[in-house]
Amino acid sequence: MQSTIIPTAQTNTPASRSARAINIALWILQGLLAAVFLAHGWLMVAPPADMVAMIDAQLGAGLRIFIGVAELLAVAGLILPGVTRILPSLTALAAAGLMIVMGSALVLHVSRGESSSAITVAVLLVLISIVAYARWKVAPLAGRKRV
Repeated sequence: MQSTIIPTAQTNTPASRSARAINIALWILQGLLAAVFLAHGWLMVAPPADMVAMIDAQLGAGLRIFIGVAELLAVAGLILPGVTRILPSLTALAAAGLMIVMGSALVLHVSRGESSSAITVAVLLVLISIVAYARWKVAPLAGRKRV
């Protein structure tokens, strides 16, 4: 009996290398954004004792805690669905939620005339928008395969 070789698609095509590079870049961006929002979310949930009165005077305790919890949950949404491959579409939704938070923060900082904070928030808004769009349309994460 003679064996036959069935040609298969190469895995090292330019398209697959490009998709892999996009996926790696998105994971790096997601990790960096997760670190930023983890730090800021934790600062909002559990600020140093000398900062509590100042933050609460500007935002109020309820809004401060809400923002912190929302950012901490979004951090989990940016990372965990992709790592566990359970409901990976939640990554794009978590990024979209952060877009709402950052859009609101941008309006707040612009209305107060805080230009340096507004620029920082605008940059974060653009980066999180890139993650949301890319994970939704360009390079969505694959779900877990059922056996």
